[in-house]
Amino acid sequence: MAKRVTRRDRLIKKLMSPYRMVIVNEETFEEQLQFRLSRLNVIILLTLLLAILTTTIFLTIAYTPIKEYIPGYDSSELRKKAIKNIFTADSLISIYDKNARYLESVQKVLSGTVEFEETNENNDISESLPPNFEYENPAATEDALLRNLVAQEDKYNVFENNIQERNLLVFPPAEGPISQDFNAEEAHYAVDIVLAKDTPIKAIADGTVVFAEWSVQTGHVIILQHDLGVLSVYKHNASLTKKQGETVAAGEVIATAGNTGEYSTGWHLHFEIWMDDYPMDPKDFFNF
Repeated sequence: MAKRVTRRDRLIKKLMSPYRMVIVNEETFEEQLQFRLSRLNVIILLTLLLAILTTTIFLTIAYTPIKEYIPGYDSSELRKKAIKNIFTADSLISIYDKNARYLESVQKVLSGTVEFEETNENNDISESLPPNFEYENPAATEDALLRNLVAQEDKYNVFENNIQERNLLVFPPAEGPISQDFNAEEAHYAVDIVLAKDTPIKAIADGTVVFAEWSVQTGHVIILQHDLGVLSVYKHNASLTKKQGETVAAGEVIATAGNTGEYSTGWHLHFEIWMDDYPMDPKDFFNF
């Protein structure tokens, strides 16, 4: 134990032993500076300088733009831009989906394609009742069948479900005799209103022009988008007074009656109303 203490004392003595460092002029041997140092002082001084250097490098990298030049390090500006780009991309996707739905609706209107939900009327209504339904009470059975029938009629009656939307439609597009009525069986999803040449065609409600172009079959066509998924379509016009993207007010003139397109047989307006991609009989809304 005494030997180990002696070694420690020797080490402390070496560290504490004073040394003098003298700076002398080489030509005149004149003493310029002198320092009293020990090994311990040198170790402490070097440690302090190393700590200062490390701290300076860390602060320089952490709080100055120089960190952006370090490979693999993402700057805060890059992260902000990445987050902003993510939100922008999400917004663009939402806008694209919305425009795609609009385009799909317009394409259905222009092509007259309607996808009705098919129901099998030959099936017994009782098949839709719960499997554990008891038929012991005939009156209860008839009541359940009647309720089920009414529920099915309400489900597939688009007009009744949207009857509150009548208030949206304010003005008829034009007034005149009807040459051809709405007929879903013949895929004629409109009424043809006989009009004089260049009769003003008016918007039935406030809306936005989503289509205003020329079609070989239907001539000048304009389509308006209204609230609650309502589209109004005006075909065979002589000219259009509105362009795609413009907003219109109810009763505002949007076109003039014409006889354009291969499907036209005289001066008239081919007028359609669509609700949620389903054609509606315009005569249910207006008295022409």
